[in-house]
Amino acid sequence: MRPYLPLNALRAFESSARHLSFTRAAQELNVTQAAVSQQVRSLEERLGTALFKRLPRGLAMTDEGLALRPVLSDAFDRIEAVLKQFDGGHFHEVLTVGVVGTFAVGWLMPRLKSFRDAHPFVELRLLTNNNLVDLATEGLDFAIRFGDGTWPGSLATKLLDAPLALLCTPDIAARLARPDDLANETLLRSYRMDDWMNWFAAAGIAPRPVRGPVFDSSRLMVEAAIQGAGIALAPALMFEREINTGRLVRPFDVEVAAGSYWLTCLKAKPMTPAMVLFSQWIAKEAAATGRA
Repeated sequence: MRPYLPLNALRAFESSARHLSFTRAAQELNVTQAAVSQQVRSLEERLGTALFKRLPRGLAMTDEGLALRPVLSDAFDRIEAVLKQFDGGHFHEVLTVGVVGTFAVGWLMPRLKSFRDAHPFVELRLLTNNNLVDLATEGLDFAIRFGDGTWPGSLATKLLDAPLALLCTPDIAARLARPDDLANETLLRSYRMDDWMNWFAAAGIAPRPVRGPVFDSSRLMVEAAIQGAGIALAPALMFEREINTGRLVRPFDVEVAAGSYWLTCLKAKPMTPAMVLFSQWIAKEAAATGRA
């Protein structure tokens, strides 16, 4: 059937249906009004039904025309969208990735130039979140999440382990000789309410009430720590720049596991060429981080 599709007639009908005018359709298609009218007439003859009612002042669509128009408009729009992705003889593919904010700023952004240099024809679109994301609803190709790797309906590939460690300013660290000294400090909290209890256990000290401010993002929590608001318990790997510049220090070596960073996608979503390239690139970068 496809080799015999009357494409010119279908274009003439679709344009005429949008404008309800053969004259305006002819202007859009850069042909004569008579040519458009003839193309539509030939399509009607082929289908055995009228698609328009010819009125003294324009056109009105029949029920059959109303049924055909949205199908054609959608098809032509999709063809146009794909053709626009070709530039300079290359196909430009859009890749949309949702990223937990801490990972985006602390690890991914410094490496984005590497991906762009390697794959200039992939248009990467990043959307940050606080680890609450819906791949299907938000139209994401991938989501980079923090957790244990179990999200219903998703395939998850581990990227990096990220144990939690204490982070604070040098001034606050100077007051901390041993873990028990935390009793006199403000302890900043994340939405994972048991993180501090787990750290106390790992440090071998008795649990105690934690009443510091609660943040929905480790990035925000650590920024508060940088400003001297208290001590954060966060993945130190995501804040290496701040540690290397001396804005933050780790007063104790004790770490506690809370989860890992994972690259996730829907099980039901076929892998596009851009998805394959990105998954291979980020896995290689993550492996290099683990060896550093």
